[in-house]
Amino acid sequence: MTHADTALPVSLDRASVTPLAVQLADALREAAASGHLRGGDRLPSTRALAGRLGVSRTVTSAAYEQLHAEGWIAGRHGSGTYVTTPPSFSASEVPAPGVAPSAEVEPPSLLDLGPGTPWAAGLDRAAWRRAWRAAADPDPLIRAHRAGLPEYRAAVSEHLLRHRGLAAGSVLATGGTTAAVVELASAVLERGDVVAVEEPGYQRAVQAFLRAGMRVVGVPVDEEGLRPDAIPAGARAVYCSPAHQYPMGSRLSAARRVSLVERARASSMLVIEDDYDGELRFDVAPLPMLASLAPDVVAHLGTTSKILTPTLGAGWMVAPEAITSAVLAYRDLTGTRPSPAGQRVLYEFARNGDLGRHLRKIRREMAERRTLLAGALATAGIPLRGDDAGAHLVVPFPSAEVEASVIATAERRGIRLDGLARHFAGVPTAHGVAIGYAGCTREALVSALPTLVSLLR
Repeated sequence: MTHADTALPVSLDRASVTPLAVQLADALREAAASGHLRGGDRLPSTRALAGRLGVSRTVTSAAYEQLHAEGWIAGRHGSGTYVTTPPSFSASEVPAPGVAPSAEVEPPSLLDLGPGTPWAAGLDRAAWRRAWRAAADPDPLIRAHRAGLPEYRAAVSEHLLRHRGLAAGSVLATGGTTAAVVELASAVLERGDVVAVEEPGYQRAVQAFLRAGMRVVGVPVDEEGLRPDAIPAGARAVYCSPAHQYPMGSRLSAARRVSLVERARASSMLVIEDDYDGELRFDVAPLPMLASLAPDVVAHLGTTSKILTPTLGAGWMVAPEAITSAVLAYRDLTGTRPSPAGQRVLYEFARNGDLGRHLRKIRREMAERRTLLAGALATAGIPLRGDDAGAHLVVPFPSAEVEASVIATAERRGIRLDGLARHFAGVPTAHGVAIGYAGCTREALVSALPTLVSLLR
């Protein structure tokens, strides 16, 4: 890249009814989208460009302000104005509504700001490689352990005690949260059982229950999390994410935790605790788990997919002995076993303290990213929901139409947002977008902020 100002393919039609500032913004936007201007190219100052085009500085300033709000350009203190890396398509390449893109056209590359994506780029690559090399040292197994590798289960037990305060009597290895839900639905519950789920909530869990023949009933979620009083009578189990509700971002209040546990004990109901984002609290220490409060009625599920990467396919279950025995019997009948490869890597990664260091690092990074995103939205007067935790927050909208419009417009501007509608098993009663901030680089997030603010204001 050169530090000289880039030549601009701009011509203005003074006879047109389109304002000059709009013409200029359109021309610069098209030049960036087409590749004539590239990310890092420096633009002339508003004064210099006004002189070149023979227009007032008001025209060039208005055009630059519009492009800055859309995320096409950014200013660098003391250096000038530069083109940011633009979306990989121009407005003319966006298919009309209802028209499928040609199979020969590559789909546009979007900045994915959906929730549920880990900060895999933050892994210490040297430590990561060490763990994989060490995991390959032991002799190959001739038979998979049905409960998981003993060393892995011991590492998870120590991790839960040190970082979450849970004294886990028995830990089962799983293939992740969804895999564990499938096992519970098949091994513990029966066809026709009523299972209460958060509404909105994690739809993969909902589908696992439905496919196993359960009757799924949605339970409303508000600022205090799941409403225990709305759980239907006769429910055999309830699935919830109390640490950081997915997708609304609230935490289950202390009073509701007690109420939920009392309800479970009184009606012999199993509480399935998905510890989604449980490691990622920024305002206080990670909250105590339901499994610590009521180990007799809670099946606690955890996974490495969000704190490390889905590559490992490793998770865990801590549950009453009757539950774990039923799951082990199911594994014996079906021959299913969680893969030991990811368990070995996690064990090696944790053994030398690398897991603990990574958790401290990710908490700092996610806290800073949340501050950046929440601060930009708050400054623009945009309301948001979600505890000071996790790796996403929610911007509420007044209607389904606004949600659909914002998501579509965001895609045209190179950003993928996740709407709340898809997280409902029934008719959506809340509208908005869940914005994740872990799956991209911090630089990409900062560059996208002007466009986000412009879209959501």
